[in-house]
Amino acid sequence: MSGLSSLFPFKGLGSANPRDRPPDPVSRLRTTLESMPGERKYVFTQTTRAEILSELYGAFWGSYAHLFLPNSNSSLPFHATLAEVQTRLNFAGAANNEPAVPGKSCGYIFKKGESCFRCKDCALDDSCVLCSRCFHATDHTDHNVSFFIAQQSGGCCDCGDVEAWRTPIACPYHPPGSDTPASLVSYAAEHQPTLWGREIPPVPNYPHRAAVPTELRDSMARTVAYALDFILETLDCSPDDTVVPPGEADLRLQPSADPMMKDHYCVVLWNDEKHSFTEVIDLLCALTEVSREEAAEIANRIDDLGREVIEMSADVPRVLDIAQKITQIELGVTVRRAYDTFREQVVAVIIEWLLDMTRARLGSDAIVLKEVIAEELLAPRRRSNAMANLPSEVLSIETEVQNAARITWLYLYHTKLWKKPRLSLKEIYASILGLSHRHKLSVAAHFANVYPRVIDNYLLVDREAETSIKYFALQLFTVPSAAVHIVQYYTIVTRILNIITAFFTNQIADRRISFPMLNIAEVDVDSEPFKSKRFMPVFSDLRYLCHNEPVQRLIARRHEFITQFAQTCQLFMCINPNKRAATSHVEFETDGWISVFNVTLSLSRVIKVYGEAFQYATPAELVAAITTVTHNILMSVTLADERLDRTKFNPIVFHDVKFGDIDYSVIQFDVLDGWVSFHHSLQWLLAELFKHVDTLSEDSLSVIGLKSIRDILLRNTSEKAVLTIIDFPLRVLAMVAQIRTGLWLLHYRDFMLRELCYDQDLYILQTALIILEPDLVFLLQFFEGGQLLSMVEEFLEGANAGKMPIQVAVRREIVHALAVGPCTFTDLVKRVAERLRVLREATADSGMYELKPEVYDEVNPFFYHYTRNKREEVETKRGVPDPVIGPFATLTAAFESEVLLQVLFYTIFNILVLTEVSGSTPSSGEAILDQALHLIMLGLVERPSVFSHLAAAKPFEDGKNLIDMLCVLEHHEQYRVYKARCDWILKALAEHVPEAVRMRRRVTQSEVGEGLEDAKKRAARARQEAIMRQMKEQQASFVNNIDDDDYEDEDSMNADEPASLGTCIVCQEELNASKPFGALGLVQPSKLVRKQPDGNNGLMNDVMTSQHSLDRGAPGGAQTTFPPRGEALNDPKVASFEVFSPQNTRFGLHASICSHLMHLDCFNAYTLSIRQRHRTQATRNHPESIPRKEYICPLCKSLGNVILPVSHPTPVQLNTQPFADWTRAAGISILKSKSDPLLDSLLVRNGTGELVFWGAQDPGYVSFFRAADRWPDWVMHKMVDSVMNIARAISQQSRHLRDRPEPEAGERGAGLYLPEDLVGYSIACLEIAQRGVASPGGIVADNLTEPQARMLRGLVTCLGKLAVVPFRGRPDEGREALRQAIIKRLLPEWSLSTLNPVSYPLLLRDPFTIVVETAAVAPEMLRHVLILSYYAFLARTVIGLIYVLNKTRSWPVQQPAQRAHENIFGDLRMFFTSVVRHSPVVEHASEIVFTTYGEARIEKLMYSFTLPFCGARQSSEYSRLLAMLGIPPLADLPAQDTLQTSLAGWCSHYGHSHAASQLNCGIVSRTRRSIDRALPTVLDSLFGEQDRALTCKRCNTVPLDAAICLICGTTVCFQSHCCTDKEQGEKGECNMHAESACGGRCCLLYLHAGNGTFALSPYLDIHGEVDTAMRRGRRQFLHPSRWEEVRKTWLNHGIPTLVARKLEGTVDSGGWESL
Repeated sequence: MSGLSSLFPFKGLGSANPRDRPPDPVSRLRTTLESMPGERKYVFTQTTRAEILSELYGAFWGSYAHLFLPNSNSSLPFHATLAEVQTRLNFAGAANNEPAVPGKSCGYIFKKGESCFRCKDCALDDSCVLCSRCFHATDHTDHNVSFFIAQQSGGCCDCGDVEAWRTPIACPYHPPGSDTPASLVSYAAEHQPTLWGREIPPVPNYPHRAAVPTELRDSMARTVAYALDFILETLDCSPDDTVVPPGEADLRLQPSADPMMKDHYCVVLWNDEKHSFTEVIDLLCALTEVSREEAAEIANRIDDLGREVIEMSADVPRVLDIAQKITQIELGVTVRRAYDTFREQVVAVIIEWLLDMTRARLGSDAIVLKEVIAEELLAPRRRSNAMANLPSEVLSIETEVQNAARITWLYLYHTKLWKKPRLSLKEIYASILGLSHRHKLSVAAHFANVYPRVIDNYLLVDREAETSIKYFALQLFTVPSAAVHIVQYYTIVTRILNIITAFFTNQIADRRISFPMLNIAEVDVDSEPFKSKRFMPVFSDLRYLCHNEPVQRLIARRHEFITQFAQTCQLFMCINPNKRAATSHVEFETDGWISVFNVTLSLSRVIKVYGEAFQYATPAELVAAITTVTHNILMSVTLADERLDRTKFNPIVFHDVKFGDIDYSVIQFDVLDGWVSFHHSLQWLLAELFKHVDTLSEDSLSVIGLKSIRDILLRNTSEKAVLTIIDFPLRVLAMVAQIRTGLWLLHYRDFMLRELCYDQDLYILQTALIILEPDLVFLLQFFEGGQLLSMVEEFLEGANAGKMPIQVAVRREIVHALAVGPCTFTDLVKRVAERLRVLREATADSGMYELKPEVYDEVNPFFYHYTRNKREEVETKRGVPDPVIGPFATLTAAFESEVLLQVLFYTIFNILVLTEVSGSTPSSGEAILDQALHLIMLGLVERPSVFSHLAAAKPFEDGKNLIDMLCVLEHHEQYRVYKARCDWILKALAEHVPEAVRMRRRVTQSEVGEGLEDAKKRAARARQEAIMRQMKEQQASFVNNIDDDDYEDEDSMNADEPASLGTCIVCQEELNASKPFGALGLVQPSKLVRKQPDGNNGLMNDVMTSQHSLDRGAPGGAQTTFPPRGEALNDPKVASFEVFSPQNTRFGLHASICSHLMHLDCFNAYTLSIRQRHRTQATRNHPESIPRKEYICPLCKSLGNVILPVSHPTPVQLNTQPFADWTRAAGISILKSKSDPLLDSLLVRNGTGELVFWGAQDPGYVSFFRAADRWPDWVMHKMVDSVMNIARAISQQSRHLRDRPEPEAGERGAGLYLPEDLVGYSIACLEIAQRGVASPGGIVADNLTEPQARMLRGLVTCLGKLAVVPFRGRPDEGREALRQAIIKRLLPEWSLSTLNPVSYPLLLRDPFTIVVETAAVAPEMLRHVLILSYYAFLARTVIGLIYVLNKTRSWPVQQPAQRAHENIFGDLRMFFTSVVRHSPVVEHASEIVFTTYGEARIEKLMYSFTLPFCGARQSSEYSRLLAMLGIPPLADLPAQDTLQTSLAGWCSHYGHSHAASQLNCGIVSRTRRSIDRALPTVLDSLFGEQDRALTCKRCNTVPLDAAICLICGTTVCFQSHCCTDKEQGEKGECNMHAESACGGRCCLLYLHAGNGTFALSPYLDIHGEVDTAMRRGRRQFLHPSRWEEVRKTWLNHGIPTLVARKLEGTVDSGGWESL
């Protein structure tokens, strides 16, 4: 334990030694806190915070610190908290997970940014969630699981809470106890509230109890009690709103706890979500004397904590002036006495301390501290000051709130606090809820006691609604036992209904909702309450309460609940009526329309839950509820209660309507002229009550003296009263029918409105068909055209009147939603009614769902949710040549109505008459006939006999009946489409009234001769096909003859015409030697190539485990099936995403072309047009940059900045001499040659053997536009110039990224070396990009596309042209001199020659660069140069491996079974020894490496690191390629004397060189390790260990929005103010990281050169949809194909082009630098 003393250096604070402290630590705490403001001059610092914490801890544990810390002689470190230290030291298992305790819930408090899971199959409701640990420990296979990211701390895991789950979830960490949901509900309902903490027993059966001394228990309780009382006494005087006093007098009159009442004031700036950091920083700099850096720190603290003191002064006018200027931009600001402000800051520290105590432990006991805090929170407060000095608000609370505990006061004072203390308090409350069921009931009781005041504060006062304590109701009201407890003992339902009534009648005074309410108050839809968006959670609270089964049983059992709720619903009856604008045009709907619908939709959701409660009612209770609601409806619609606007609604008046031979008495009202409201909440409630048809059976009704549902209403009311009730929903349905015909501009049939409102109105009419005579219901209104038929069909078909099983109802909705067309799952869910969204999610990859062909038989084109357009669309897809009956009506008695029969007759009769008169089909005629025939078919299916006899017996116009009309329609020329349906109907009628049909129906001759007519049609079709075949044969013969002549002409012409490479994409002329042309290309900086880092065992293991074949099927070895199943879902915990440090990359230039060619003249003209566009569109963020010489390909929109020369590939005759002979001949030719001063002057002065004219910044290069004497091929000069200009610009800006020794700027050969850093680098990038691409051949070159090959030829051509320039006067253009320079560089006897200036060891250069140089100037000797370069590469790899392995030999690496490539490498140890024998230090390291790793491992590494040089993918390909290139394998080295001599020379040069003493040869890592190895398969795994994996290294915090670099894995802040670069114009961290490291919510962000674009995430949910904002909550999985596309974009350097294409397609305004 003595070793811990170094961790706790500040023993003077919080010392556990009793001699260092007074006898009563709590008294010292009180004295310290009371005197601290004056002693600290009101200046609160971090040191002050640490001192307060020290005093709190000292008073809390007294002399018992050893029970809290592992060392009794130590105290907490300065600024540290107890839980933090206990966790770090794992005190009593604090760092481990809590052991399983039966009956104890998890209670894990979610931190901001963590993932929480919800299983809809297991959870009782949507509020029940699981933490990541509990979710992954339980089985939710094939369950409907969703996950969300916690936006703020405070919620808790419900695992282990028996009331939260429908079925036990069997979590191994939280086993169930003895309590059951029923027992807990029974206890809550039968026991009076336990208000005081001392009456709640300790948590029972807790096995880890620690013995707590009485003295310690007392000191803990007293300290917590004083801390809580200090908070409350401070907040007594704190304001609950940010209001600046208008003058000095008002300022001094503010309530204050300062005994001295000093005129020393603080200006406090409060957080909000409206203003940006920049605005606040600018404001602080302008108003206060702080620097911009200090202002930024203040802004960050305001965002983090919620508020900050920005000015403290005794100059009252100054502080008032500052505050009033801040209020002008609507920023929250207060001016308070410095004494009170200081105490409020102390309050924040105390709350932080209390939260820490809930996380800490006393020995092994992890709950005793929570019990102490809970006991004091649930105890009355003790005042230390007199009541007379308190503000009036505090006195009113004392008077009105009974049995107020400290927690009650904290609920009420929550609005006075700011962001961080608020969240901390909610977390403290949540931790107390998890202690025991008794604690939960007590906390809920105190909350319900002051709920009206909490709602007052939320609706009218609170400045930060998102952190309001009101949302704590979600954690209380969704618990069945707590809900029934507060409903029964605190009448919380009644109180919420009163709040709703008073709020929406605008009974508000002094920022409080008035009680008692005025019953005659009117509703004004234009008042502020309707415009407020905060009312919805109040309805949600009521819905949460009433959704619990115990509460629903209370609602059904106690009549007062339905009475009170009906009165509340009555308030919203017929609000916001509309009248059709017949003479004026209405452009759009008013805002009031939307606001009112928002309110009534929220109410309608409560109505559904209230109606569901009566499934537990007896018949008598349900009948009583229906009677009450009916009474309230009649009171409202008959204007008896004076709530409706009498200027818009007239008294109900009946009039007689004659239809046929009968007079009907109906309500007189015209929808086209009268006021109609959509909002009939009481009718919706009545509809919900009538849905319990199983309770209202004849047998159950007989018990209470009723015969049928008809008696329920007609017992107390008349038929006219029932007509009055249903008339208002009928007006809505009529209005909807008119909307659908274009008479209104309103949109009522939205998915949500349809379920909650429209269907309820239909249901009321269905009920009316049962209660009243169907004839009377059909004749309630007259409609124009086919509107009545539409209405009849809709209320016969819809609203589920027969209690259809939920699965059948869902299937019907989905079938008819998909019949219209394919749609995504999200759209499908919107189309399905809210109450039916219970289907488990299916799996899909495409993201679109489509109806199976075989299911189209279930589609009913007349489905009541279809519009006319959708109906026609469905009929087209389904095909309706023959009658197919859809879902049948449930109210079949309606088909016995003579009125319905008369309507159907005259529908067909009038259509036929109008057709005869006009000679054409009348408007909407076919739609009307569709509906009429559909209803006739339904009648024949549901009531075949009665309907048939009625149709035959009832005559109408001129003695004709319905059968006559059908017979006429069957053979009507203009309505042939209905022939099949009429045929089906008449046959169905003939089965019951055969004589009536036979007498009227006629069979035409065409029907008799139908078979002959079909034969004639088939013969005609055959003749037509024969003619078409003959025409095709003639055309083919003609073309062949013409082609032969053309080919002869072309052959004669081709001899003179130059070869063509296609057409110019601008002028469309041929591209040949007649005019110069080139390929559009892009040269860009790159860091794709990676160097093997020192000391990274993970990367070395990747090399060891890499396969012989580099082909792969899925990124990172992930499975290719989507979505993943089984083990693929079990992602390992992510500790870090970093896979490759950006410092271990090699900088270079990557070249690419887009495959499009252009004449040079066209190119010049096109670039001029780009400049013109930039001038005319000055405000647009263009996709290309003129200063960077960029352009966009006019055809494919690829980004470019160069134009490369293009030519036909010319064959090169390779030197066929044997290698030894060639080497000897080369040496002889050098001996014979004379000294070449020009060549010597062209060699770089540092002795590397590089040539100066290939340096990107070579001052000797003369641009085309400055050349006095241009090249003979001046066109080529311009193209080379474009490449050199880009290479020079990049080289000048990237010197710090290159570690290659190169001349200083201004010297010959300075800058990037083009053969290595452009051509060689581009080839390396191509090889890396090809890795993982399956192909039949095993060579990279086999997979190169034609544009890639053309690009490489163009680059080599540029190198050749640059090499020719210095030798323009020589006949061979210097080729012989350059060939000898390359040979001297390779052959060691010439490299070591004193006459040769090449002194830099060859092994410190990339040998492949010499291959590129050879291809440019001496391609004929490529074969022999390749041999030398390959062996130089082998020797270089040996030195690099020794260097790397010598630093990583302590790390375990994978062990291959045995050597697998001995035929290639031979005696590997001997080769290593021969390479390093000239350097004793390296030789010793080699021995250690071989001893440590063994020959098999070394061989595997040699194979992996040298394989890319050959471009092979498999071992067999490696050997074949060596043979094809004529390179002897290393195993044959003993027989190669010439190679041995060269190797010895190179190694000797390296070993004796001073330049090589500390240099790593820099072996290149060619493994596939990238971010896809760290990205989890399931997206929510990113947030499991997010405090470690998603931490920004720059600010060392977990970002609100984190961005992960997909190249190197670094986590950065996304558009966060904390990590912006102030010196570069507020540049965001994503851009800074892209510049310095790699260069590219759940989405992809591509960045390039100050521009950027967003792309869809590679993560999809199981329906194949992207959820960028993660709002839908469905789990998302890494999609292999999408991720591979992202990877290809990066590997192929396609990000600049992708960004440019996105910007080209939009008018972008810029701002990407801020990300």
